Amino acid sequence: MERPLEATRLESSTSSCFLMERKTHVKINRKQIMLAKLRKSCSCTPRKLKNLVMDFFPVLRWLPKYQCKEYIWGDIMSGLVIGIILVPQAIAYSLLAGLKPIYSLYTSFFANIIYFLMGTSRHVSVGIFSLISLMVGQVVDRELLLAGSLPSVLNYVQHKFKAHLFFFLSSQVLMGIFRLGFVSMYLSESMLDGFATGASLTILTAQVKYLIGIKIPRSQGQGMLVITWINIFQNISQANLCDVITSAICIVVLVTAKELGDRYKHKLKFPLPTELVVIVVATLVSHYGNLNEVYASSVSGVIPTGFIPPKVPCFDLMLRVAVDALPLAIVSFAFTVSLSEMCAKKYAYTIRANQEMFAVGFCNIIPSFFHSFATSAALAKTLVKTSTGCQTQVSGVISAMVVLLVLLFLAPLFYSLQKCVLACIIIVSLRGALRKFRDVPVRYHVNKVDTLVWVITMSASALISTEIGLLVGIVFSMLCIIVRTQRPRTALLGQIQNTSFYEDDLEYKNLSSVPKVKIFRFEAPLYYANRNYFLKSLYRLTDLDPNLEAARRKKYEKKEQQQPKKGDHTTANGLDMGETTVQLVPKQIDFQAIVVDCSSISFLDTTGVNTLKEILKDYKELNISVLLACCNPSVIDSLKRGGYFGKDFGSMQELLFYSIHNAVQFAKDLNLSADCSGVYGFSLVLISSEVSFT
Repeated sequence: MERPLEATRLESSTSSCFLMERKTHVKINRKQIMLAKLRKSCSCTPRKLKNLVMDFFPVLRWLPKYQCKEYIWGDIMSGLVIGIILVPQAIAYSLLAGLKPIYSLYTSFFANIIYFLMGTSRHVSVGIFSLISLMVGQVVDRELLLAGSLPSVLNYVQHKFKAHLFFFLSSQVLMGIFRLGFVSMYLSESMLDGFATGASLTILTAQVKYLIGIKIPRSQGQGMLVITWINIFQNISQANLCDVITSAICIVVLVTAKELGDRYKHKLKFPLPTELVVIVVATLVSHYGNLNEVYASSVSGVIPTGFIPPKVPCFDLMLRVAVDALPLAIVSFAFTVSLSEMCAKKYAYTIRANQEMFAVGFCNIIPSFFHSFATSAALAKTLVKTSTGCQTQVSGVISAMVVLLVLLFLAPLFYSLQKCVLACIIIVSLRGALRKFRDVPVRYHVNKVDTLVWVITMSASALISTEIGLLVGIVFSMLCIIVRTQRPRTALLGQIQNTSFYEDDLEYKNLSSVPKVKIFRFEAPLYYANRNYFLKSLYRLTDLDPNLEAARRKKYEKKEQQQPKKGDHTTANGLDMGETTVQLVPKQIDFQAIVVDCSSISFLDTTGVNTLKEILKDYKELNISVLLACCNPSVIDSLKRGGYFGKDFGSMQELLFYSIHNAVQFAKDLNLSADCSGVYGFSLVLISSEVSFT
């Protein structure tokens, strides 16, 4: 069936009339298309198999094209720097995860190798991340409490932890299989920033006990931050003086070095390995000063070398940790994709979000057999990578080799390293996230709603829990979007003098009102949730509710029919009204047409179409025309399907216009009655108040 012709009035400056015709589109048979895609996807050819393998392992595409002379030195330099930074961070973040340092080293090694094979970003550094480590640590601590008896604790937590990783993997891989990479679009920057800042406060709180050397139980569940600070102040008298002095010195050195590095980074070819220097010096001082034996300072302890034999996770426990795995999967993927897109945009290449899901997922599944924990892209190391000349994922292999060297030979050298030094490294690494508080005034000035999202997410993440904070942030962000469309901006427009353009009368000066015409703008889609707001705004700005006006007319007509004959002043109750009369005096309405500016209405649902049909009918009863201007094709199609223009679309030329000015010109040309006798409101006027009683 051929599509009906859409003819819409478009008037030029010479008042000649043109008809805009929509193209006729061939009807698509979606069933056939789906079957064709299914047959294509199920077919197996050598070429298709090759593309499938190369898509799953992007390294096969870019590595043969690797420009060694141009890229190799930048990759080696950035790989060495990241590897040197990874070692102290891996050992430090083991405190957050509640695991031994060797597990963090395993995680860093395997994640870099796997992302080299499967990742699509050239610059992202994937491995241990403070926020992920914190979320993992909360699960580990809970399982330690559930384990009960001490002999079974290690085995129990190990199996629970691996099952947790497997479920974490399955979430991300399934998202990749079903092409759900687009979900990252729904995680706003304000929400992610607030979540990271709130989690940073939790991380800082968890490390304070190591800074001052006190032993307090690690709080679990909701309100962890508040409970931990209460325990800290209650046990502050037990602080270890050696740890306090060491922490103060390390923080001063680390912060000073970081500030100087930020100030003179344009002069430095690569960042100073301050963390490594601090760890080496602190380890030597602790070892030769016998700080553990003399001052009871807590140290890292034995870090074994080599690889522990792989072990299959316990699948029976997967369902029990599903709730913990979901927020981990979301956070890990969100940060990885966000950083990947940021780097891709900066260096002019593209990434594939679904492939990033596979890459991060397999960065968890394979290492889970080797006692590793959850991984993600890390902002700080990614920025270091880009600043040290990284060109491709080859730098990740170099970093993995540095970690491997430590795993095989150097790990035992860190036996005497104080835990307070590791805590200092973690806390100083939070500088970027904690500085977000300083940006709140600027953020508030730019966008108040985004600031509210940031504050709500940050507060929930810090004061309740990280998982609930993530959920609160996502839900609140969605609610903000809904509220924005439920109560959008509305305005009456005036004409810019001597032009064919119209703008908000409240925002601009020297606009001319159009005689007998009201121009109404609604800046949102019109759908079921904002229908009432649309009507209320229209009635308020035009100062006319057609339903009330119609009711007032009927009441007037009824009273006019019941008006007592002249000279009859006695009512049924015997009251003599004397000269008292009641008269309804008509008040002329000052417009004859309403032009609805639909340029900001992106779509209409069934309720939206019915709303426009309703106002068209209601105002027509008052002899007021309703004209639609600047409708996009999808809105026009919705109106046609909803019967707004009638069955034969004969009224389209008189109801639909491609610009506000065309609609205004058409309204001016309407042959409305000069006296506008049908367009009146009414006022009740008391002519005489003389009343007599008989």
